[in-house]
Amino acid sequence: MTTIKGPGIFLAQFMGEQAPFHTLESICQWAAGLGFKGVQLPSWDNRCINLQLAAESKTYAEEVKGIVSAAGLEITELSTHLQGQLIAVHPAYNELFDGFAPADYHGNAQARTAWAVQQLKYASRASANLGLTAHATFSGSLLWHTVYPWPQRPPGLVETGFGELANRWRPILDEFDKYGVDLCYEIHPGEDLHDGVSYERFLDAVNGHARACILYDPSHLLLQCMDYLSFLDIYRDRIRAFHVKDAEFNPSGRQGVYGGYSGWIQRAGRFRSLGDGQVDFKSIFSRLTANNFSGWAVMEWECCLKHPEDGAKEGAAFIKDNIIRVTQKTFDDFAATGNNEEQNRRLLGL
Repeated sequence: MTTIKGPGIFLAQFMGEQAPFHTLESICQWAAGLGFKGVQLPSWDNRCINLQLAAESKTYAEEVKGIVSAAGLEITELSTHLQGQLIAVHPAYNELFDGFAPADYHGNAQARTAWAVQQLKYASRASANLGLTAHATFSGSLLWHTVYPWPQRPPGLVETGFGELANRWRPILDEFDKYGVDLCYEIHPGEDLHDGVSYERFLDAVNGHARACILYDPSHLLLQCMDYLSFLDIYRDRIRAFHVKDAEFNPSGRQGVYGGYSGWIQRAGRFRSLGDGQVDFKSIFSRLTANNFSGWAVMEWECCLKHPEDGAKEGAAFIKDNIIRVTQKTFDDFAATGNNEEQNRRLLGL
């Protein structure tokens, strides 16, 4: 077994215009002061990293790594959640998702997708230059608008959708394989990869590609009323990244999973700061440890009630307290009597 690394923090929700959140150097110093040991970098934010430059220049990648290291931290993973979303966008969402790409690509879905593909390829090389072995992203979606099948889905629609999704991702997966980096899809509503069944559909469509892995975030599984603990055992060999995020689901006679178009505070299902929700993290950390997960426990802060700085301060301690330092011996070793093959055969009557 391996002790899970952490605590880490995803910087996307914390970057801002005011100090200490406006530069990589200052936000790393802030995070280290709270007790974090690692940072996950949003690759679309040039205040954190210039993704193309990190892919093309090992010298620059080492400079970024040095800024993080100077604060006593490590880079856990790079994230291309926004760019990954743009690999596959149904036309109904084109205008909404244009904001994830530079203005030059707005209104041109084909050019926007090509830009996103190149961004992911940069991320594979940049990750390698930074010495990383896992990468966090979204799958994008062509089918999400059909998740509740009304009107009836025509025969073959799902198969065609996943076939196209696989065609778009397979060259990217090959690029990540070339650089020895696992591509970890966050299983997330709104994405075509939103639960175990949909992930398996995709995995089949990419012929079980070795780099098509999972970013495990239990909050999204709890809000779908899934067994998020069994998920850990089913996909133990594919889970290579971990977002520690809490959530709560409180259905009523008026609303359930879909939320009635309510805002986050009014929804039956909502994200909470670590320790304030319903996710059983003690069991999650136990199962991940038993399953020999060797990656980082990275806090992703999303809460509709608590101030983010309070959530970060509490989150660092919460993760630290849940990480299990693995034992190097068996608890009943004191009673060992020793054995050899001859004795084993006698004990078995052989």
